[in-house]
Amino acid sequence: MITDPEEFFTRGCGRCARFDTPECATHIWAEGVAALRRLCLAAGLMEHAKWGHPCYMAHGRNIAIIGAFRGDFRLNFFDAALLTDPVGVLERQGKNAAHADSLRFTDNAGPAALADLIQTYLAEAIGYAAQGTKPVKEAKTLVLPQELIEALARDPELSSAFDALTPGRQRSYVINLAGAKAAATRMARIARFRDKIIAGKGATER
Repeated sequence: MITDPEEFFTRGCGRCARFDTPECATHIWAEGVAALRRLCLAAGLMEHAKWGHPCYMAHGRNIAIIGAFRGDFRLNFFDAALLTDPVGVLERQGKNAAHADSLRFTDNAGPAALADLIQTYLAEAIGYAAQGTKPVKEAKTLVLPQELIEALARDPELSSAFDALTPGRQRSYVINLAGAKAAATRMARIARFRDKIIAGKGATER
């Protein structure tokens, strides 16, 4: 993955085989992602490379991050639960996302058309960072699939390792297993995940 944000706009994120090729999504949406970059920098945000993408920070906090995909490009907000979103333009990035946190575009001209709105949202997010305001953490009850409950019960080492995982990593396994319709498939996935759980990794981590 890239470590210099400038590379994202010239070569891509470095996370797939299309990196530094004409097929890279950052080239498809070059005009749009450049417009988002200008808006973030104009808001006084500091630009860094994180997770292979340009990430914009203020007051020691992540404010927003730019992403480019084959079908769209996005400006995703951190701590989006704080944003008022008065016109309801923010979208959830997936069905498991806790909050709507993404401005998604399918037209390179999109950021320019929403420039005033984007500036308003960035200013609001920067204000929360300056005040040290953070979203209230919501208590969530994680419902484990029956197959996982049984696997943990018969494997003390696995159970101990799973309990030591962060809530987000535990949730990644629950989500993955919930996507399997058959019990046999869920059991096979648990067996395949065992080494990753023992290693303290989430379902999607390498």
